[in-house]
Amino acid sequence: MGHAFEELVEKQRAADQAHHRVDDLNHAYGPPAEHKWSRKQTTTYETAFRAWRDLDRDIRTAVAEYAKEQGRARQEVETDVQTAVSRTDAQ
Repeated sequence: MGHAFEELVEKQRAADQAHHRVDDLNHAYGPPAEHKWSRKQTTTYETAFRAWRDLDRDIRTAVAEYAKEQGRARQEVETDVQTAVSRTDAQ
C-alpha cells in the first residue's frame, strides 16, 4: 500500500494529538499510584492510551513502508515528517 507524504504528516499529527491527550489526562488525574482514579477516569485514560498506541503503531508502520518505497532511510523520513508537522503547526 502506497503512502503519500502528506498522509504521513496527518497520521503523525493525529498520533501527537492523542499523545497530548494522554499527557493531559495524566496531569489532570494525577499519578494512579498516588490518587485513586474513578472507574470513569480509568476507562477514559485507558481508551486514550490505546488510541495513542494504535495511532503511533500506524504511523511507524506507514513511515517504514514509505521509506522502503522511496529507497530512503526510515530515520530520514521520520525527521522529514516531524519537521513538516512542526512547520504546519507553527503556521
